[in-house]
Amino acid sequence: MRYFLLGIALLLQLGNTAKAQKVVRYDLYVTDTLVNYTGKVKRAIAVNGSIPMPTLTFTEGDTAEIYVHNKLKEETALHWHGLFLPNQYDGVPYLTQMPIKPNTTYLYRFPIIQNGTYWYHSHSGFQEQIGMYGAMILNKKQEPSIKTLPVILSEWADMKPEQIDRSLHNASDWFAIKKGATQSYAEAMKAGHLDTKITNEWKRMTAMDVSDVYYDRFLVNGKQSFEYKNLKAGEKIRLRIANAGASSYFWLSYAGGKIKVVANDGNDVVPVEVDRLLIAVSETYDVEVTLPENKSYEFLITPEDRTKHASLWLGSGEKVEATKMPKLKYFEGMKMMNDMMDMKGNIIEMKGMKMQNQVMDMNMVMYPEAEKEIPVTLNYDMLKSPEETTLPKGPVKELSFELTGNMSRYVWTMDNKTVSETDRILIKKGENVRIILYNNSMMRHPMHLHGHDFRLLNKQGKNAPLKNVLDIMPMERDTIEFAANTSGDWFFHCHILYHMMSGMGRIFSYENSPKNPEIPDPKYAQRKLYADDRMFHFMAQNDFASNGNDGMAMLANTRWNLTTEWRLGYNNMHGYEVETHFGRYVDRMQWFMPFVGFDWRYRKMGTDEHEKNIFGQKNTKDSRAMFSVGFTYLLPMLVQAQAEVYHDGTLRLQFMREDIPVSKRLRASIMWNTDKEYMGGLKFIASKNLAISSHYDSDMGLGAGITLNY
Repeated sequence: MRYFLLGIALLLQLGNTAKAQKVVRYDLYVTDTLVNYTGKVKRAIAVNGSIPMPTLTFTEGDTAEIYVHNKLKEETALHWHGLFLPNQYDGVPYLTQMPIKPNTTYLYRFPIIQNGTYWYHSHSGFQEQIGMYGAMILNKKQEPSIKTLPVILSEWADMKPEQIDRSLHNASDWFAIKKGATQSYAEAMKAGHLDTKITNEWKRMTAMDVSDVYYDRFLVNGKQSFEYKNLKAGEKIRLRIANAGASSYFWLSYAGGKIKVVANDGNDVVPVEVDRLLIAVSETYDVEVTLPENKSYEFLITPEDRTKHASLWLGSGEKVEATKMPKLKYFEGMKMMNDMMDMKGNIIEMKGMKMQNQVMDMNMVMYPEAEKEIPVTLNYDMLKSPEETTLPKGPVKELSFELTGNMSRYVWTMDNKTVSETDRILIKKGENVRIILYNNSMMRHPMHLHGHDFRLLNKQGKNAPLKNVLDIMPMERDTIEFAANTSGDWFFHCHILYHMMSGMGRIFSYENSPKNPEIPDPKYAQRKLYADDRMFHFMAQNDFASNGNDGMAMLANTRWNLTTEWRLGYNNMHGYEVETHFGRYVDRMQWFMPFVGFDWRYRKMGTDEHEKNIFGQKNTKDSRAMFSVGFTYLLPMLVQAQAEVYHDGTLRLQFMREDIPVSKRLRASIMWNTDKEYMGGLKFIASKNLAISSHYDSDMGLGAGITLNY
């Protein structure tokens, strides 16, 4: 019934907006700015001079007129997260509109036909990460008389988001070093988990983590500590909380007692009291808390990786701190992960265990506080709509998706395909669309559906809650459903910014929709839309050592990889070599990559001389200029095996492991091949781009120097 009424309301509002209660206009000026959160001045984006963007307030029945004045030197667009509106104003560049060009103004005009806590943000590139997010409050015509405070949660990194994205795709462990989450062999031995570490790598998994990015600061309403003093003992306050973080989940707890959850994703729920809750990226919650005494109580915001925190202080007087969350027990998490993952990279579904709706938090093994009294933690089964939410009768279109990913190459997909590798999913107006999601990855994914609310099927039956974001944990199988009641193209994607940009999403397209006037050239727009997850990332490494110069450069995207390696001696005895491979990953886990290559080598034989390889074939390393075909395959213990055949029939096999985590900052590497070459090395990571290194090479001998990374 709710969906039917919303559909009628939208039609009436679109047909005659003159009957709206009033037109509410905002002018948003998007400008470059400089910020200093850490002692370093960095570029950010401000709207009307502020970060977060201004809180936009409307009342149900209003018409919104929002003029966006783009004063940047780049394009932008704004998405109104969770709102029901005409598709052309949904704010996804190249899908629902063309981006707003620099020094132009664009008008978003739509009726407000709902109420609740929402937020808005840029959907262009990585702009959301550097300031383009803000609260959006849609009031009921008769709001309850309780003090309210919009609360926007976010994070800040001094590193540019484009560099964050590049580092993730290049499997840098600098973020883990900064967070104290390296899980090296030395740390494993100290913790009594050496066998856990070995099992982990035998199954070709890297270190355990609950979040991808290291952030320098976490913010509440743009500050590390925010105060709201206008409260007295016994008084209640309603916090309208939106998680505007690009990739951070946040634990919420309160020093003054219980947290009463009264709404989620803009929709009222039957009030439920908890000790804490985890708010997913892009979710919103309305909660009520009470001040026990005339003091200042901490509402604590802790990122899931528990590296730092932000604080919201409610009330005046003596400060009452919330209990800080202890560090995670990563090796316990790694042990759990070993049990969950098979040798093919799939999560093993546990028989007899109904993994859904966050009821079983597998990460609990990492929580030190779980050893004591377990706090009451919100899960989705606790959420109940105060009214029935059953869908209107109609044909059912059922879809199933498996959430898949590769942490080492940072590729995130649905059914092992990115947005650009799939067709749009056609749905019909009047259908009920049911989506079954299974998370076959080791990360949580906050899946967001644009322009619709969906029912999350839980134990509440007819009163299942309405949401627009589903946080799905590893190994969970959750079901959502919505009434197809509009038109146009709507994005469905993981709201972790770096997962979305790598391709984790789909596009739902209503059949027989009218042409979108904001997309004059659909073919061009689609090419630009698909460019995000086809983006190439570059990395390079060069070792300036006393015995020669070693290095590599790589250009890669979701599937393709172009790598060039070089070893340049200081004399003809040490030799010179350049080896290039161009290949494509063809399996889900991206362990297998066929390639074509070219190898050029020269050296004056004499040092460690071998005229033949182990197959008895003539060794051509003294003078080689050959094409080759072959493949690489990731073996257990993260050993990279490579087999290639040169155009003269010579065969070479090679086995290599780089970046073996000896300790927090010490990495080892080893290599051997059938040309009887071998290498071993150590490097100490001094900074993000610099390491002190030493290695022994069978051609070049022993050397030491520095390694530069990009």
